[in-house]
Amino acid sequence: MKAAQPEVLAATRVNPGETLRQARENNGWTLAEVALKLNLTVSSLSHLETGAFDKLPGHTFARGYIRAYAKLLGMDQASLVHEFDLYTGTDANGSNVHSLGRIEEPVRVSHTILRIVSLLLLIAVTVGGFIWWQDQTSMRAKDLVSLTPEHVEVEGADGTTQIHPLDEPEDQAVVESATGEAPVAVEPAPETAGTALALPVAPGAVPAPAVPAAPVPAAIPATVAPVAPAAAAVPATTVTTPVAGMGKVALQYTADCWTQVTDGTGKVLFGGLKRKGENLEVSGKPPLSLRLGFARGAQVTYNGQPVDVAPFTSGETARLKLGQ
Repeated sequence: MKAAQPEVLAATRVNPGETLRQARENNGWTLAEVALKLNLTVSSLSHLETGAFDKLPGHTFARGYIRAYAKLLGMDQASLVHEFDLYTGTDANGSNVHSLGRIEEPVRVSHTILRIVSLLLLIAVTVGGFIWWQDQTSMRAKDLVSLTPEHVEVEGADGTTQIHPLDEPEDQAVVESATGEAPVAVEPAPETAGTALALPVAPGAVPAPAVPAAPVPAAIPATVAPVAPAAAAVPATTVTTPVAGMGKVALQYTADCWTQVTDGTGKVLFGGLKRKGENLEVSGKPPLSLRLGFARGAQVTYNGQPVDVAPFTSGETARLKLGQ
């Protein structure tokens, strides 16, 4: 009986692929048409019909092909799968294979993680760029504040140092102290009157005692009056002329420009806002440090020589040293 058992098993084995092939031919379908409908290759479908299941990816896939093929032809899927198990000698318990139409592609977690990481990196770069821009803006604002002092120390012609607020109208007091110009009141002295009387006398008029005494005081204001302005203008000429070992910087303003001039000892010679059309001349011990809040609004000369501030300009401001 044991020897006859293999023969009985061989007799009961039926190739489900042959059953499916007959049903396909009865429907008038070609092998290529069925392969296209099942999304299989023609060779794989041919192996399925001939029973060459070992040439397919595996029994699990072959069982699924049998089920899908039976469903397409409207046949009993369970009985054909059972015949497949008997024919191949496999156990289908606990192996429920879905049809090919229900196979779902596994979720690609790696792509989702990559997208999340890329989005986080983009947000981080954007936030970092915004913070950097804010820092640069605050630093520029601090530089502008540091370049605009509230008070200016100016050394006058007599050696005294005066402090003037920048809101003083047109910096008049600063300019007067820097240039040394101040109104001088001149009173005629008796010697000046005598000299003035002697000037209009002709050389041939020797008999001077004939001149009456009364008209002499009346002639003094007419003669001394034009002399007083000339005497007051002499210090202005000496101030603008550079002394030996000193440097003189002159500026002509074509636009409103904040200006600061510092000498070699660190003393501020001038600091304030100059208006369009105004001029500035200061002298001091070189090197003279020059700061311009609007470099294009001023034309600079040093000791009578023009100076190009373009190489020392950053943005709208310029910083340079003269007389090094």
